[in-house]
Amino acid sequence: MAYEYDPENVFAKILRGDLPCTKVHETEHTLAFNDINPVRPVHVLVIPKGPYVTYDDFTANASDAEIVDLFRVIGMLTRQLKVSAAGDGEGYRLITNAGEHGVQEVPHFHMHIIGGAGCGPMIKRDA
Repeated sequence: MAYEYDPENVFAKILRGDLPCTKVHETEHTLAFNDINPVRPVHVLVIPKGPYVTYDDFTANASDAEIVDLFRVIGMLTRQLKVSAAGDGEGYRLITNAGEHGVQEVPHFHMHIIGGAGCGPMIKRDA
């Protein structure tokens, strides 16, 4: 099942200003905001402003400036939010979901920065 970009997805609406968000950081190419249903004390979504569906779509079609900006913003935020294991935090999990098997809910590429408390184990192998 291929995912197509839906300009009416919730993140597109946030980018257009049709829906509110609690902005954490914004650049020319990237928006970061608090997740409305956080799973840990730190749960920030980082999205490109362009219409990309998944990580593979983003890396294949985004400009170098967009790609660099998104990843620099993520690194800066892990330090700013004090979850960076290389800084004064105890670590974080960085997650992106893609497609049906990845349980992607919003067809707009996004990364979750999750931290501030233990994240538990990774996916367990099926028995």
